[in-house]
Amino acid sequence: MPGFELFGESEKSQVQDVLDSGVLMRYGFDGMRNNHWKALELEAALSKRMESKYAQLVSSGTAALTVALASAGVGAGDEVIMPTFTFVASFESILAIGAIPILVDVDETLTLSPKSVENAITDKTKVVMPVHMCGSMADLGALKTICDKHNLLLLEDACQAIGGSYDDKPLGSYGDIGCFSFDYVKTITCGEGGAIITNNEQYKINADHYSDHGHDHVGNNRGTETHPFLGYNFRISELHAAVGCAQIERLDDFLSIQKKNYTVLRNALSPLSNITFRKVPKGGVENFSFISIFLPTTELAKKAHTALGEAGVDSCFYWFDNNWHYYKKWEHLTHKRSLGKLPQEVVNQLPDYSQSDFSKSDAWIGRTISCLVKLSWTDEQVVERATKMKEVLEKFV
Repeated sequence: MPGFELFGESEKSQVQDVLDSGVLMRYGFDGMRNNHWKALELEAALSKRMESKYAQLVSSGTAALTVALASAGVGAGDEVIMPTFTFVASFESILAIGAIPILVDVDETLTLSPKSVENAITDKTKVVMPVHMCGSMADLGALKTICDKHNLLLLEDACQAIGGSYDDKPLGSYGDIGCFSFDYVKTITCGEGGAIITNNEQYKINADHYSDHGHDHVGNNRGTETHPFLGYNFRISELHAAVGCAQIERLDDFLSIQKKNYTVLRNALSPLSNITFRKVPKGGVENFSFISIFLPTTELAKKAHTALGEAGVDSCFYWFDNNWHYYKKWEHLTHKRSLGKLPQEVVNQLPDYSQSDFSKSDAWIGRTISCLVKLSWTDEQVVERATKMKEVLEKFV
């Protein structure tokens, strides 16, 4: 999956442009930069590829979620519905603006269960945030219907699924706002970086200002810019954007490689009667960055995961016991551990997740193994891996 596997001359050339100009910051220094504006170039390329009117680059995927929420006016005491299976950044971004993360169950898509979302809505709910984990998406049609019914914002966290689609729309562009991560292990990378896409002009303006200390970016003299509202520093650098400029041009090639390798693995495992594959919603096309399977029981999944590792099949993940990606290990959230005092809204409203019943999520995640699909494998390596996976997995019935 990671774009860094295939770093080449195009990435080097883009970075060298920035180094030659000597301007590493995305704003200002107009006369020095030789008309090189890598962040603007990447934003334009993202808008085009993601079929979205606007794109705003920021410093990380976490920053993208934080800025997206703030740009839509979400703040203290507002509730944001999110899944139990995601990366910790999902609830971190919500807490960062004083809002309340409301965890709900996932289903066989490994993403938000629409039924669980509907049951979690209160008069404080402002956002539904599906997280398209491991390259595939939630049932976005069902979630959009719910959001329209209750006048809620649909914010897609597509950080792990760039290049996938739903109803012929690129993931991230189906909802009101979409977010991407370009960290070092994503399908395309800037090293560090993230982006927001939207068709809402006001959200774009807000994101542009909020991510740069509230600067309005009017004119060409940074020192005379005004500050319509408070903002913070979530800027991306020109060096990171330069890497992204090269990688976005290679996205479709990366997706083609992922699909080819995924297909070899899937074809090898499909005859096995003891496993099933995650559900991809009707109308959805995943980006093929992971192959995710269900074993019959949690106990068998644990044993199979161990056996895959012992057989030399690396980069397979058992999320049920994972520190970063599943609610069971989020003790810092459960116990509200913070360096400073949390906002009173968070203290008062955050559910007691130590007492929550997420058995429906456990029933799916406990049986799940996800294996990364790499870009750098040779054809022989993919076949060898597929053979090993089949030999290991067929024993767990």
